Amino acid sequence: MTAANTAPTVLIADDEPLLARVLQAELGALWPEAQTIATVHDGMAAVEAVRQHRPGIAFLDIRMPGLSGMEVARELRAMPSPPLVVFVTAYDQFAVEAFEQAAVDYVLKPIQRERLEGTVQRLKARLATQAPSADNAAARLERIAQLLERLAGLEGVDANPPRAGNGQYLRFIKALVGQEVRIIPVDEVIYLEATDKYVNVVSANGEALIRTSLRELTQRLDPDRFWQIHRGTVVNIDCVASAVNHSLGRLALKLRNRPETLPVARQYAHLFKQM
Repeated sequence: MTAANTAPTVLIADDEPLLARVLQAELGALWPEAQTIATVHDGMAAVEAVRQHRPGIAFLDIRMPGLSGMEVARELRAMPSPPLVVFVTAYDQFAVEAFEQAAVDYVLKPIQRERLEGTVQRLKARLATQAPSADNAAARLERIAQLLERLAGLEGVDANPPRAGNGQYLRFIKALVGQEVRIIPVDEVIYLEATDKYVNVVSANGEALIRTSLRELTQRLDPDRFWQIHRGTVVNIDCVASAVNHSLGRLALKLRNRPETLPVARQYAHLFKQM
């Protein structure tokens, strides 16, 4: 743990190297005493770097390959002296208001010096007042747990999702659209399509992007209704009108009341063989 009378040590975890460099440079300008001891670009590397270097502060991108920033924070909760966590997020101001009052801080992408300066001041105040005690560590773990729950609520995925097979499937998806959080009943979802770090949720009432992985979201859906048909596509089978054979044995799905067709990858073609 970083003590108040020693130079603070920092870990930066962001899957976009340019943004990681910008954050490191801005921190160096605002807080010259702080030492960035590791910069990594995926969640597993972040966990290992914390174990190896034991930084006092960890800046965690919410969306990283391997493990998300939230999943990394959960791993840190199990460590005896976890670092102070600052989440780096692309959520706009409306969304982050839901967890702004949490003790663990956040910064928005793209990095803005004025906002980061406020974060630095809060970190300095925390480091100046904290003592290396078990009670303090427990309080920090509780603050991280509370923020994880708030962030998970924004993303439409529970902080502690039920295990597959227990029948507790997702009933609705929460998506930030403009200045509102749209509640999309799962029954209205037609298909899900992965796009970079987002999933496009196509429903009867339009489309919405959510910042979660398709794999994570699919694990919460009823597999009897939502079928994977491509590496980046999951379809609600109730919304499929027919499967059409194209040239070279390729399959595509026609949807009910939708003009587009969805290609089926070869490894999933067996799902649509004549019964």
